[in-house]
Amino acid sequence: MGQEEFGTLLNFLKALGNENRLKIIGILANGDCTVGELASALDLKEPTVSQHLMMLKDMQLVEVKPKGNYRYYSFNGQALTRLSKDIFSRERLATLVGKFEEVGDAYERKVLETFFDGERLTQIPASEKKLLVVVKWLADRFEYDVQYTEKQVNEILTRHHEDYALLRRELVDCHYLNREKGIYWRIPPKEKATEVDSLPAEA
Repeated sequence: MGQEEFGTLLNFLKALGNENRLKIIGILANGDCTVGELASALDLKEPTVSQHLMMLKDMQLVEVKPKGNYRYYSFNGQALTRLSKDIFSRERLATLVGKFEEVGDAYERKVLETFFDGERLTQIPASEKKLLVVVKWLADRFEYDVQYTEKQVNEILTRHHEDYALLRRELVDCHYLNREKGIYWRIPPKEKATEVDSLPAEA
């Protein structure tokens, strides 16, 4: 599997790795809808729905057609068929093993293997650098362009460790999550000042 195909697969899995985007596909599979109709059905704000639709459209899973004064979105089932044929064949998936071994920094992988049992954090690292690796991993449990209440943040973090308050604070202090009036959202990479590589290497 080439790098371009591998990137397509990762983007596809990311596009479908969200409950609301899956719901959007389910709704559109039953009929075309406008952004407003989707927002009403999902109880979401229209800008949030538009962001989800943009990602699905980038993967060609959704098409948009103007009808009168409105833009209607529809599900493109042919995109799934094409991906299944071009990328999800048994032979191509078998080549992912080597690719996944190449993803990520070796130091970060070692830290995650040490402190996680599956997706459960067994111990919070005392080392600042190792802790930041863990916090960076936890940050990926949150979607961009999605607002979370503090209760929702706590529920997500509790899936990985019982000390959600400490981890929530680290996510904010390390500039992975922003917080205002009890609402949290993930900070885009270009705005995030703290990086693992900016910390000094340990002896």
